[in-house]
Amino acid sequence: QLHLVESGGGLAQPGGSLRLSCAASGSSMDYCAIAWFRQVPGKEREAVACVSRGRLYSDYARSVRGRFVIVRDNAKNTVHLQMNSLKPEDTAIYYCAARPNVGSILENDYDYWGQGTQVTVSS
Repeated sequence: QLHLVESGGGLAQPGGSLRLSCAASGSSMDYCAIAWFRQVPGKEREAVACVSRGRLYSDYARSVRGRFVIVRDNAKNTVHLQMNSLKPEDTAIYYCAARPNVGSILENDYDYWGQGTQVTVSS
């Protein structure tokens, strides 16, 4: 059973940066694709970024492409989301999720979820 815990959220100014971390325990995430989702109250959860199990493939939502980078550190059983050039519309609760092998942008495809971390972008 894979247990995921996010950290690194907080308050950032527009144009600033934050780095989120997703630490896994209970099992190795080496064989999992990992994704970051975000959700604003009253809206559906949306995929932000995902990375394949072998780090060969990553993909990003159009709204964050060029600003966010997903990086996995298998040695530390952790995945990071580096968020640069933050905008107020990036404000949301960010969740990491895992599923075996192949990545997906579909929320229902993921088996394991963290509890979420709040990111607020405001001046």
